[in-house]
Amino acid sequence: MATDNIRPQDFSLYLFWDTDIAALDLDKHAAYIIDRVLHLGTIDDFRLLLSCFGADKIKEVVKELRYLDNKVLHFVSIYFNIPLPDFRCYLQKPLIQSHWQY
Repeated sequence: MATDNIRPQDFSLYLFWDTDIAALDLDKHAAYIIDRVLHLGTIDDFRLLLSCFGADKIKEVVKELRYLDNKVLHFVSIYFNIPLPDFRCYLQKPLIQSHWQY
């Protein structure tokens, strides 16, 4: 499904600081790459993600992710026109809530 001329090294390298980037496979590790780009990537990384996986694949993956922070959740909901209840992470909130945001 991934475009042949796009490699994991084309994304911002800091996204995969804890991973051997040479071992990443765009097809096998699609959910990991999509998650990292959405949470930590730049707008250029997001554009590259769209050209690499396409909107349908990204929508399929984000709906099944167990966690998206509120900013990312609402961004992908609006960008891809996905109702919030369609997200797994929206319906299944973590048991341990984060600290208060001041």
